Amino acid sequence: MLTSLAGVLFDGFAYGMLLFLLSVGLSVTLGMMNFVNLAHCTFAMIGGYVTVTLINHAGWPFLATLPVSFVVTAAISVVFERTMFHRLYRASDLDQCLLTIGLVFVSIAVAALIYTTMQQPVQLPSFLRGSIQVGGVTLGNYRIFLIVFALIVTAVLVIALEYTRFGAQVRAAVDNQRMARGLGINVDGAFAVTFALGSGLAGLGGSLAIDIVGLDPSFALAYLVYVLIVVSVGGLGSIGGSFVAAVVLGISDMAGKYYFPAIGSFLIYLVMISLLMWRPAGIFGRRV
Repeated sequence: MLTSLAGVLFDGFAYGMLLFLLSVGLSVTLGMMNFVNLAHCTFAMIGGYVTVTLINHAGWPFLATLPVSFVVTAAISVVFERTMFHRLYRASDLDQCLLTIGLVFVSIAVAALIYTTMQQPVQLPSFLRGSIQVGGVTLGNYRIFLIVFALIVTAVLVIALEYTRFGAQVRAAVDNQRMARGLGINVDGAFAVTFALGSGLAGLGGSLAIDIVGLDPSFALAYLVYVLIVVSVGGLGSIGGSFVAAVVLGISDMAGKYYFPAIGSFLIYLVMISLLMWRPAGIFGRRV
C-alpha cells in the first residue's frame, strides 16, 4: 500500500509539473497583461511539432530541440501579438475569447493538414528512458527529468518577474499604462516580451508533453481545459499559485485514476470546484 501510494504521488507530481509548464505562461499573460488567450495551447502544440519535426526529419537529439521550440514558438507568438492580439488589449473579454478560440480551430486544421491526425512519436535519449528503483518504488527517468526541469523553470521565472527591473516594468505597465509611458517605460515592448515569454514556455511544455500525453492536432483544444483549471485554481498572475495548483491537481488526477478508476477522470473537476468554493479568486489569487 505504501509503495503504491509513493508511486502515485511521484507520478502525480511529475504530471503536475507538466501541467505547470503548460499553464504558467497563460498565468503570466492573463494575470499580468489581462489578456484572455484561449490560443495558449496552440503555442504549446507548435512547440511540440517543432520538436517532432527536428527529431524525425532533421535527426536532432531531443534535448537540443527544447531551446529551439522555445525560441520558435516565442517568435511566432510575437507576430500574432503585434498583428492581432495587441489590438484587443482594451477590448472586452468576449472579443478576446472569440478571436483566440477561432485561432485554436484554425491551428487544429492546419496541423491536421500538415502532420495528419496521427499521434507523433519522438525518440528520447537512452538516459531518459527506463527507470530506477528507490525503496521499492519505480521512478521513471523521464519523469525525474521533468520534475527537475520544472523546478528550475519555476525558480528562474520567480526571479525574473518578481526581483528584476523588467518584472517591475511589466507590473507597472499593467497597473497604469499612461503613468508607465510617462516614466519612459516601453509598454508595447514589455508586453511583447512578456507574451513571447509566456508562449515560449507553452511551446517548451508542449515539447516535454509528447512522451507523456502524446501529440496530435487536438492537443490545442484538449489540454486547454486543464491549463485553464490550473490557472483559475492557482490565481491569476501567481507563479506560486500555478505551481501549487498544478501539483494538487496532478496528484488528484493520478490518484483518482489509480484508486477510483470509475470516476478518476472527473476527480480533477471535483477538486477544482472544492478549491474554488474555498478560494474563489484562486489559491494565491491577486484579483477577484
